[in-house]
Amino acid sequence: MNTMTYGEAANPAVPSDPDAIPPVNVVALLGGVGGAKLASGLAQLLPPERLTFVINTADDFEHLGLYISPDLDTVMYTLAGLVNPETGWGVKDDTWNALAMLARYEAPTWFCLGDRDLATHLLRTQWLREGFPLTWVTQQLCLLLGVRQTLLPMSDVPVRTRVLTDEGELAFQEYFVRYAWQPRVCAIRFEGIEQAHPTSAVVSALRGADVILFGPSNPFVSLDPILAMPAMRRILSAVRAPRIAISPIVAGQALKGPAAKMMRELNLEVSPVTVAAHYRDLLTGFVLDHQDADCAITISTQMSIRLLVTDIVMHDETDRVRLARETLQFALQQR
Repeated sequence: MNTMTYGEAANPAVPSDPDAIPPVNVVALLGGVGGAKLASGLAQLLPPERLTFVINTADDFEHLGLYISPDLDTVMYTLAGLVNPETGWGVKDDTWNALAMLARYEAPTWFCLGDRDLATHLLRTQWLREGFPLTWVTQQLCLLLGVRQTLLPMSDVPVRTRVLTDEGELAFQEYFVRYAWQPRVCAIRFEGIEQAHPTSAVVSALRGADVILFGPSNPFVSLDPILAMPAMRRILSAVRAPRIAISPIVAGQALKGPAAKMMRELNLEVSPVTVAAHYRDLLTGFVLDHQDADCAITISTQMSIRLLVTDIVMHDETDRVRLARETLQFALQQR
């Protein structure tokens, strides 16, 4: 696909081969299905030791006594080749016998736990109760599933997203799953954020990064918890690597989930301009879709952010790899 760039000219040191990606250290801040798709594309382009994914854990919660990490699991299952391709989350070809039995016991079944998926939550919960930090637990789960890229929880300290709605304050998974994100959003807060801090592994990865990416994830509930941790924005701003965000909004709609609905309810324009402004102090570049090309001048001139305009909707693996490649090439032009 044709792309357009706005801003400074390309660095002549970048390889002339349009498909060449040099061996660079990439750190991507991710959450949700969109983030997992980008991770999948990046994994096809770079050796696993060059990729680190810092993942939102403010969606984590306890359900039926089990500790569940939806964003971590979505990225992990995707990279392991286990994710359900129809939903983008959960385990493919899973069965639902345990859920059916829970229903007979009249237990809550609004959060769908497949039989194979349950094994992950059981083991994670056991290890956490034995005192192992979430970073270590995630490392072990990835090792056992053959995921060689580094997946890092944003923090080992619990943070929980709370959504203030017209029906009262809800835990994020209740808002997102139980009520199918239908209540009107009035505000969002992150419980425990003042005590949270990025782990030493996260800080080390960011400081050693050649490129930092903000995935096409919901800015308010997937990436904001990561950025809201004390010192996180300062750490990111101090990194000299290019910092590129990919828009989760295309033609007034969210690529996935409630981002556009949240923006309307928070009285924000549903536009890549709003997303770029949300991150503007952290970015050197921004990627938006051809359908939003009319936003390019506003972002590039008023915010002094360099732009890549391309097709950002990831329908399949080919799209994921193409978008990852174009985004990395764009980032390398800024080094």
